[in-house]
Amino acid sequence: MNFFVKNRFLITVLLLAFCDLSVFAQSENDSVKLLREMVVTRDAKQSQTRSSSPLQIIDSEKLASLNALQISDAVKHFSGVTVKDYGGIGGLKTVSVRSFGANHTAVAYDGIPVSDVQTGQIDIGRFSLENVDNISLNIGQGDNIFQPARMFASASVLNIQSQNPKFTDNQTINGKTGIKTGSFGLFNPTFLLNGKISEALTASFSGEWLSAHGKYPYILSYGVVGKDSASAETRKNTDVKNLRLEGALFTDFTEKSKGYLKAYFYNSERGLPGATIYYNTNNFSSQRIWDNNLFVQAHFESQFLPQWDLQVNGKYNRAYLRYLDPAIPNSDGKIENNYTQQEHYASATMRYRVLEKLSFSAASDAFINLLDADLSNFSYPKRITSLSVIAGKFTSESLLATANLLYTHTFEKVKNGEPTQNQSKFSPYVSISAKPFEAIDFRFRFFYKNIFRLPTFNDLYYTNIGNRNLKPEDANQINLGVTYTFSKDKWLEYLLFTADAYHNKVKNKIVAYPTKNIFEWTMLNYGKVEINGLDINADAVFVFPESIKLKLGGTYTYQRALNKTDVESRNYGHQIPYTPRVSGAGKIGVQTGWLTMNYSMIWSGHRYAVNQNFKENRVEGYADHSISLIRDFNLSIGELILNVEMLNMLNKNYEVVRYFPMPGRAFRGTISLKF
Repeated sequence: MNFFVKNRFLITVLLLAFCDLSVFAQSENDSVKLLREMVVTRDAKQSQTRSSSPLQIIDSEKLASLNALQISDAVKHFSGVTVKDYGGIGGLKTVSVRSFGANHTAVAYDGIPVSDVQTGQIDIGRFSLENVDNISLNIGQGDNIFQPARMFASASVLNIQSQNPKFTDNQTINGKTGIKTGSFGLFNPTFLLNGKISEALTASFSGEWLSAHGKYPYILSYGVVGKDSASAETRKNTDVKNLRLEGALFTDFTEKSKGYLKAYFYNSERGLPGATIYYNTNNFSSQRIWDNNLFVQAHFESQFLPQWDLQVNGKYNRAYLRYLDPAIPNSDGKIENNYTQQEHYASATMRYRVLEKLSFSAASDAFINLLDADLSNFSYPKRITSLSVIAGKFTSESLLATANLLYTHTFEKVKNGEPTQNQSKFSPYVSISAKPFEAIDFRFRFFYKNIFRLPTFNDLYYTNIGNRNLKPEDANQINLGVTYTFSKDKWLEYLLFTADAYHNKVKNKIVAYPTKNIFEWTMLNYGKVEINGLDINADAVFVFPESIKLKLGGTYTYQRALNKTDVESRNYGHQIPYTPRVSGAGKIGVQTGWLTMNYSMIWSGHRYAVNQNFKENRVEGYADHSISLIRDFNLSIGELILNVEMLNMLNKNYEVVRYFPMPGRAFRGTISLKF
């Protein structure tokens, strides 16, 4: 009886999914009705096969098939990506691409970068999928030269594009509302409202609340899994409460100029679950963290002359973080720290189209970063960064080539102590994609990029650990790949295949290193890493009679990321931590006239928790399988969508990060209405 009470929502959704609700939309039988005209609008998609550097895209339709709640869940389906996941809905989630580390991955929201100068790592778990149109990953750099200089300044860029308002002829208001609930106390109501103020001005407002107690069961093994003793435990201090609000205005000033103004607010309180320690599962699970983030960003672009385009961007970002550990045996009985970081950002880009196939651009960005904290003798650092880039692009049916040169200059200032050295550096990039056969869409592509990442404020100024003499990490990327696409066959609607081999080198890698003993650490430029790998992507859509479609997709990644720091060291030539040699993902979708069924999975080979690749440091591989059923109903008030999901259906007990177990089998149910 308790099962039916606790899962009454999911049972209701299941029953509704297999009933024909069209009767609720009928007012009379055996009558002829005229359906209102529907206008289908869709933005032009970037070409994954034409791109001269690896580009992966997941649009809103694919997102619905991946059993994903957050951006981090979807990103796991990209090849070459490692998501460091500390478990649960509220756990920290950062993304590393091709073993460079999360600090080398930029995250952009609607074309403008998201920043965290304190840690350099963006927690992508805080971004919802509810108002996302698509997410894309550019490895190296995209072919778009008409963008801010900051988009040229990372080894890879994860782009999150939110939905822009779209209206049919007579619409002035539309939107979407829904509620999602499921295992471990998940409660997630959402809404999106679009309004057409005038022919040239539209508005959008969206929000969501997400809460969960997160107390999921797991098995704690005391030794070798399946051989030694184990106990059934429950994950503690995993609760989360998130509020997200977004508002935006979009305008077309003229036929050749447009812009938007967007405000984003995020507030979160969550527990930080500790590592699962043998025979001591109740301790180390009392830490709390509060996040409060507000940013306002604006974008304007215009073709002010037939061959000239201008783009201007601006952003203000304020992020507050409070950390509390009430179980520290010091005089206060706790550690409580408050951090506030701010960023003021401005960017201008100019593009000149010399010929139809040849264009050049110049971009200049400037931003100021500040960090405040309630720590004694804190440095209160201030960093002023200037980025300038010149770029060129040639494009034809058979050839696409881009090149750019980025110049970075920084100025550092602190209130206490000496600041780190100011930095200046040039970073080149070149890429090419060639189509050798006119009748076949088969292409070769190549790119080379040199880039560096500045030490974060924590690397430089964190009390007793930071090192103000750190140099930037220097990274080199070389990629050689092939792409193939085919479409418009009688039964094969679409086929995509890409394969890319790459060689990366990182020097002056910033690592934490013990000084006098294991309790005293500092940050040093100690590491060198060499990475060789292969990424493979494939997608296909098959068409059958009765409007049935079969959608298949998969990714495979091979990475040999080796420590090349010290030839005398015991870990020389060992795989770097948390980098599986092999990993991948797959998906199968069956779309019928009345029901859509999806299966998705992610898998990973074994990894090592530390630099030494010894048996005792091994983290076992895993495979996570999920399924979903989706049913749509066209009602008089709009489109009703029911979605039921089973996550980790085999109830696999696994860890992405050592001692941080992931949830087992879980269920989710969603009811949403588009109007």
